Amino acid sequence: MLTIDQATYDAIVAHAKRDHPDEACGIVAGPEGSDRPERHVEMVNAAGSPTFYEFDSTELLALYKQMWDRDEEPVVIYHSHTATEAYPSRTDIGLASEPGAHYVLVSTREWAEAGGGNNDAPVPFRSYRIVDGEVTEEEVTVVPSLG
Repeated sequence: MLTIDQATYDAIVAHAKRDHPDEACGIVAGPEGSDRPERHVEMVNAAGSPTFYEFDSTELLALYKQMWDRDEEPVVIYHSHTATEAYPSRTDIGLASEPGAHYVLVSTREWAEAGGGNNDAPVPFRSYRIVDGEVTEEEVTVVPSLG
């Protein structure tokens, strides 16, 4: 199960909406071994694509160095789907290289079809564990704070 605070949840959804029609991507780091998503880091989608995301290698290396220095690890790795459901594609599954991470997908499809902007159409937010190519959906619990 993924437990995430409301502010981080809202920031991920806002990032996905802001980058639409391109896919958004980012990482939420947390203390090593804690499973606590504490530090939200928006990343640049180097692919600049509505159907694919790719972390910028220089930006990703800098983030990993920062996480190592702070004894952190990627707790959540997220990206958005702009025209499909919030479920990992074959490409997403192939790229999943952090067996301990929660892979969050949000879909901006319904929101965009309703006109985007400030409309209140749903933005599905789903989390998965992806290990050795096997996808398992998990429950997401949003709490006011991780306290």
